[in-house]
Amino acid sequence: MAEHERLVSAGLVESEEDERDSSLRPHTLAQYIGQETLKRELTVYIAAAQKRQEALDHVLLYGPPGLGKTTLAMVIANEMQVKIKTTSGPAIERPGDLVALLNELEAGDVLFIDEIHRLPKVVEEVLYSAMEDFFVDIVIGQGPTAHPVHFTLPPFTLIGATTRAGLLSAPLRDRFGIVAHMSYYTQNELEKIVVRSAGIFKTVITPEGAAKIALRSRGTPRVANRLLRRVRDFAEVAQKKAVDDQIVVSSLDMLRVDKCGLDETDRKLLQTMINYYDGGPVGVNALAANCGEDVETITEMIEPYLLQIGFIKRTPRGRVATKAAYEHLGIQFVQNKN
Repeated sequence: MAEHERLVSAGLVESEEDERDSSLRPHTLAQYIGQETLKRELTVYIAAAQKRQEALDHVLLYGPPGLGKTTLAMVIANEMQVKIKTTSGPAIERPGDLVALLNELEAGDVLFIDEIHRLPKVVEEVLYSAMEDFFVDIVIGQGPTAHPVHFTLPPFTLIGATTRAGLLSAPLRDRFGIVAHMSYYTQNELEKIVVRSAGIFKTVITPEGAAKIALRSRGTPRVANRLLRRVRDFAEVAQKKAVDDQIVVSSLDMLRVDKCGLDETDRKLLQTMINYYDGGPVGVNALAANCGEDVETITEMIEPYLLQIGFIKRTPRGRVATKAAYEHLGIQFVQNKN
């Protein structure tokens, strides 16, 4: 199953289906489910900035994909009652691209940069003065006609999102006044999200049905909403009046998403570790070659959840499948002496 086809993949960027269902996005912190500690902190920071009539300090949101970083950026802009301009690191290729974006901002506005760790170095360096002192200096033209231009900017808020905070340079990271880690969601939080989304879809869902979807959603709201859409399709074809636990289980079993939210790609990774490397340790490059996936897909899309639920662990010598992984796959556990 290719990466873009994975039903349980949170993805590095949002799918077209997610964008079409923009109505699922909450608009206020009160509507935003989960990340309770972060929400309490943001409530204070936003209220203080509004009281001083200042732009909110720059915000860095980091964590696995699909946890609502983009949504939270939009919520922050709504709470601050300002406009938001969205882009991504790879889309800003030259300093001039960044200046064009900054030039469109008004005082207090939010510039949201997804995958900020992928900003070109030359663009990142221009961003330093923009974040710290609200100006940029760039050189326009080439050769004898080249000349520096000083742009003064209105106070603005940069919200950066990344799945790989470790790749951010220290100078860029240090310029964010608010740095927040977004963690996986609890079962209860995901159930609330599924019930809310079902209501927006005008789909009747039982508490048991919502619980079963939440259980297989990998702690990720984006996956929960995607599973809900697919189960809703099965329920409609089966002429079910409500999405209950039976239709959820039968639908997701047919889609090969198991009770822990693992799909064929996850199970293939674990089976490769167990069958070819006696459970490990094994290097990620060897895993990638045997599974037919690239290293980035394994480290960013597959591995984080398997680590979170304790099915694999990292050691100095490589990845190791745990006893829990053996039990989940129905394979007898044998302690590797290597």
